[in-house]
Amino acid sequence: MNTPPTFRRAACVHCLRPQVTCLCALARPTVHRTEVLVLQHPQEQRQAKNSVALLRLSLAHCEVVVGERFAPEMLKALLHRPGRDTRLLYPNVPAAPAPPAPETAGAPLRLVVLDATWRKSLRMLLEHPALVALPRLSLDAPAPTRYRAIRAARRADQVSTLEATVQALAMLEGPPFDAAPLLDAFGRFVAGVQARQRPQALLGQAQSAAGSWSLQPLLSEAEPCSLR
Repeated sequence: MNTPPTFRRAACVHCLRPQVTCLCALARPTVHRTEVLVLQHPQEQRQAKNSVALLRLSLAHCEVVVGERFAPEMLKALLHRPGRDTRLLYPNVPAAPAPPAPETAGAPLRLVVLDATWRKSLRMLLEHPALVALPRLSLDAPAPTRYRAIRAARRADQVSTLEATVQALAMLEGPPFDAAPLLDAFGRFVAGVQARQRPQALLGQAQSAAGSWSLQPLLSEAEPCSLR
């Protein structure tokens, strides 16, 4: 159900991103046992800074389903496919207290992840009773994020969907799970986004400073950045 987002430029058939920002070279196959189901808000699918495309390319057992509201029967089928116990990666919030986790030690797991802004993810949770009813997994002390360099967060403990998911997998699977290569690749993804943002920021500053004057002198001072 990985529906290609609508881009004006040609998209890569594998990562579904515009070919000029293809992520396939950054993918790092990461061995894991837990099945990952990402419910992605439609706005995130079109977000150039979104981390889920790299996560999906790197995890063998990762499915991404795009939507804001899901039909109850469809969602139930996704969440409760036979053979695994399901957990929702989400903090315990007053608006939707977490139910007690059942005793299922050692059972294969499915991890459900909401890919959205904090406000939109909470709305997705509250509008779907099947999600509210899931036992939760929360990150008590998320590791420092690299994501803040390219995308603002309202809370100090917020991290990218990729970072949150690999931290959760490390909690569930223990030392055999090694996400270091994937997190290193994510760091390069963040650096690439920063590199693309810098010329755009310089152009915006130049336009603001120049007013009705020619931009060429200001752009020349911005070298060696390439404006494309």
